[in-house]
Amino acid sequence: MVRVGRRADSTAIRTAGKLTHARVVAGLEARVPKLGVFNLVSLDGFIADRNGDMSWAHEGHGDAEWSAFTAENAGGGGALVFGRVTYELMVRYWPTPMAAQAMPDVAERMNALPKIVFSRTLEKVSWQNTRLVKGDLVAEMRRLKQGSGPDMVILGSGSIVGQLAVEGLIDDYRVALSPVVLGRGKTMFEAVTRRLDLRLTGARTFANGTVVLSYQPAG
Repeated sequence: MVRVGRRADSTAIRTAGKLTHARVVAGLEARVPKLGVFNLVSLDGFIADRNGDMSWAHEGHGDAEWSAFTAENAGGGGALVFGRVTYELMVRYWPTPMAAQAMPDVAERMNALPKIVFSRTLEKVSWQNTRLVKGDLVAEMRRLKQGSGPDMVILGSGSIVGQLAVEGLIDDYRVALSPVVLGRGKTMFEAVTRRLDLRLTGARTFANGTVVLSYQPAG
């Protein structure tokens, strides 16, 4: 009987060890950073107007639910990813007193969150907590996604979205469709060179007319 008990104990220990290892592996997998996209898009499909202006995206603050949603998003943590053009637009707005007065919670988080800027032409970045990456976009993003850093989200930056999307490096897309028509402008997928199939994973409407649509790659 004693021998049987020892075998049972040994089996239990091995089983517990396997379960513990599985949990550790699962935890490590959970920490592998994901890359998402969040963009406000006009009804005719643009993220910026013909002059590159994105100020229209800051309108609609009269909707309390929308304001709470944007504040919640900003407070979610992770790292923000920009291309040069979007970075230069963002840095001219979010660190200013105007942004702090209009959207204090969002401005605070935008300034505090870590930020990554991909650019081969910028020589330096001045926005706090910002890191400039001048290497190959796709190779650098693959390296970041293989590490143990925070999740990342791209804002604006249509050329970056397109290049990373065709390489299968984007895990999810959230598009805030705004009730405004710009006529002409810059699209989020301007650098896409082939068809991309996505599946809808969520939808949410707001009183200000904005509809947030969530997608993931269909493959």
